[in-house]
Amino acid sequence: MKKGISYAKWGYIFLIPFFVVYFIFSLVPMLETFGYSFLDYVVSQGSVSSIRGGGGGADTIINHGFCGFKNYSDVLKSDGLFTLSFKNTTILWLVGFIPQIVVSLLLASWFTDIRLKLKAQGFFKTVMYLPNVIMASALSLLFYSLFIKNGAMDTMLGHPDMLNKVGGARMVVGLINFLMWYGNTTIMLMAAMMGIDTSLYEASQIDGANPTQVFWQITIPLIKPILAYVLVTSMIGGLQMYDVPYLIGGTTGNPAGVLKTLVSQIQLGKNSSIGAVSALSILIFIVSAILGFITLKVMDDKSVKSMYDVKKKKQPKKINMATSRK
Repeated sequence: MKKGISYAKWGYIFLIPFFVVYFIFSLVPMLETFGYSFLDYVVSQGSVSSIRGGGGGADTIINHGFCGFKNYSDVLKSDGLFTLSFKNTTILWLVGFIPQIVVSLLLASWFTDIRLKLKAQGFFKTVMYLPNVIMASALSLLFYSLFIKNGAMDTMLGHPDMLNKVGGARMVVGLINFLMWYGNTTIMLMAAMMGIDTSLYEASQIDGANPTQVFWQITIPLIKPILAYVLVTSMIGGLQMYDVPYLIGGTTGNPAGVLKTLVSQIQLGKNSSIGAVSALSILIFIVSAILGFITLKVMDDKSVKSMYDVKKKKQPKKINMATSRK
């Protein structure tokens, strides 16, 4: 008997470029970073400039050798790079993410509600997703010029000078992140909601459930996998936040250093200690992995599986015609 043609090898062949690029540009640097985190490795070099000014310097490298876990202990001190910047990063992420997920859930539920029959959905989807296409640097420059002292929004709001106040600066950064990502989140949640079996909604209407009950008892449990994905990816992206706070707050993270994030500390620290910022990078990786694992475990609700199991049990069993004739 002739064996069938197997195309499995072509899948592996097409995956080779990905693994080559990943090995060169991700895996090797990550392993080197892990090694540097145990060295007292000092580097002084130029840095990129920002709206509020940048830096520069001579290229000198000083390697003092192995120092054990000293970099980690220094970074984790109460006044270390990790403690202060982690707090700032978390607050900036929450300020942008909370309104993002709330607005995205509302918009997704409205656009997928067959009873509302909203028109021109394609147009609204495009408008919502458009800010995600614009570069973060362009949006940051736009909002910086709007909210800077004597800027358009600053004048309109009565000169509150928001960018020089802690709450105001955080709100501006959160607003930029919200505008950039709420459209992408809305599209993903809409896709999840459109995949829900409409018979569940019809059954709930027959039972007399109101829209709020349907949303919390049917929609939310059934889109939990996508919600978990959105939460984990947003959390990881939030921990890696750099461009918007840096372009708004500059190298000092003004006002009062509240815009200094984890990654901005890494960028600033590359001019003084590669060992310390390498340890900070490894800590970001560990925290991201732990938070992602906890989130996936918490969002792994067995009610979704049980709902589908009940539905399968209610389906009539198939009768084997050959057996029934006997």
